[in-house]
Amino acid sequence: MELQPPFRKIIHVDMDAYYASVAQLDNPDLRGKAIAVGGEGRRGVISAASYEARKFGVKSAMSGTLAKQKCPHLIFVKTDFARYKEISAKIREIFYEYTDLVEPLSLDEAYLDVTENKKDNPSANDIAREIRQRIFDETGLRASAGISINKFIAKVASDINKPNGQKTVHPDEVIQFLEELPVNKFYGVGKVTAAKMYNLGIFVGNDLKKKSLEELVNLFGKSGTHYYNIVRGIHKSVVKPNRIRKSIAAERTFFENISSEIFMIEKLEKIADELEKRMLKSDTKGKTITLKIKYSDFTQQTRSKTTASFMQKKNDFFPIVKELLYQEKLQNSVRLLGLSFGNLNTIITEPIWVQLKLNFEDY
Repeated sequence: MELQPPFRKIIHVDMDAYYASVAQLDNPDLRGKAIAVGGEGRRGVISAASYEARKFGVKSAMSGTLAKQKCPHLIFVKTDFARYKEISAKIREIFYEYTDLVEPLSLDEAYLDVTENKKDNPSANDIAREIRQRIFDETGLRASAGISINKFIAKVASDINKPNGQKTVHPDEVIQFLEELPVNKFYGVGKVTAAKMYNLGIFVGNDLKKKSLEELVNLFGKSGTHYYNIVRGIHKSVVKPNRIRKSIAAERTFFENISSEIFMIEKLEKIADELEKRMLKSDTKGKTITLKIKYSDFTQQTRSKTTASFMQKKNDFFPIVKELLYQEKLQNSVRLLGLSFGNLNTIITEPIWVQLKLNFEDY
């Protein structure tokens, strides 16, 4: 089956080892060395690792202790979110010089729809190359990019030639690209689903494509329809410049596990102060307050309550937090507590999209 135009031109820009690269940018002594951003020791968690550290198996979400075992000469540096946000803002300013259709996913990555762009450049590949060069010239940091007809393929493509590279999946290459793609690379396929697919003999997209829609729905429920479409290059999610924030959260990991509920209340007081601060800063209110509890055995539990009216101030929502904590007996000692607000008072706006008929050679 061949995909039919019109096609959109989507770029996924992903900064290379962003947090670690910022640290190396600001401290020349760290350049070329194995560094990790995050906490050292048993309780520390790695937020990011330089490519020099990744060669030893150090990666994000790994404990500081394990990272040090894998790379004894690893250098730990503290996070600096103010600096990350500062540079991220500069990078986004570059994006907006090319298109207003920018969907940030985090401080270090974003989707851009350049189907129509402010430079009147018909080549998305050239735009991506120009953006990456400008990022380097203006910030000193490297970025990689993926270019294709939809967000999913662009995101997968941006990983292929990392670091400091880009990959274009041309419209007439999409089907073959998806057929050869390992199923664990497909959006929505996590470790559990991938293992299930492997047991069914589904290892790459072509194996997935052999399954009928009915079979996939029977095997994977509603997700089966998604898998059926995505392996055929059908992914209709548009670049959303007005992304709606669905939740605001604050949490804290403790150096030592805690088991006293009274002590937990003290910790939650401070977390609630931070959550209120974030709610006020973003001028946001919410109706659903959620308590997140991560136990010492790394199991996790959430407890939520939705109110009839919006809340923002700690004085209004903290009594509910205490109620949630005492709702049932704790299963174990606790290593992390978090609070978040959902059901926010954000206004959802839908952009108007114009589909254009595009030529393959413009990619």
